[in-house]
Amino acid sequence: MDSLSNYVGNLVSTWIPSLDGIQEKLEEGAKVADIGCGFGISTILMAKAFPNSVVYGFDNHIPSIEEAKKQALNEGLEENVKFIVNSSTETFGNDFDLITFFDCLHDMGDPVGVLKIVKKSLKPDGVCMIIEPKANDRVEDNLNLVGRTFYAGSTLVCVPNSLYYNGPALGAQAGEQKIKEITELAGFTKLRIASSTPFNNVYELKM
Repeated sequence: MDSLSNYVGNLVSTWIPSLDGIQEKLEEGAKVADIGCGFGISTILMAKAFPNSVVYGFDNHIPSIEEAKKQALNEGLEENVKFIVNSSTETFGNDFDLITFFDCLHDMGDPVGVLKIVKKSLKPDGVCMIIEPKANDRVEDNLNLVGRTFYAGSTLVCVPNSLYYNGPALGAQAGEQKIKEITELAGFTKLRIASSTPFNNVYELKM
């Protein structure tokens, strides 16, 4: 399943409502950061659905950010969506109500360091939503059609990208226990699977 159809079908209708109190905040007007936003698919979906909120998309890839800016302009979203070139290991502001990662945390070279920055950037009652490929903790439990596909993609893209930055190479099949380990190392104490699809787990991370 491609990311666009997956996000269009689930992000606003299911994933955000599954988070504790976040939909109400977004409707009233919240500050959101979308880390590793790429072309801004998820960023723009949130900005369109919640026009009272301001959604910032951050990515270190300049061409992706330039394309995301064009898409936002085409959608008429200049007022409540902002795209900024920024590495995940750099600070990006404070007082965010919601910080999101869409299928990218497992690719990063320093996911613990990134989450430490997130912890400092969230409001005390803020939430971090981490969308990750659906995975079990044991390899043998992932040997199904979806898991085999994700392992193949992980070998070619996710693991090499993390290793390039001397990272832990979590890969696309990092299960709940591994996600919990890195969030605890970053100083978070509350992690739960708020929602899931056949392809993704939606983790809610709180202080």
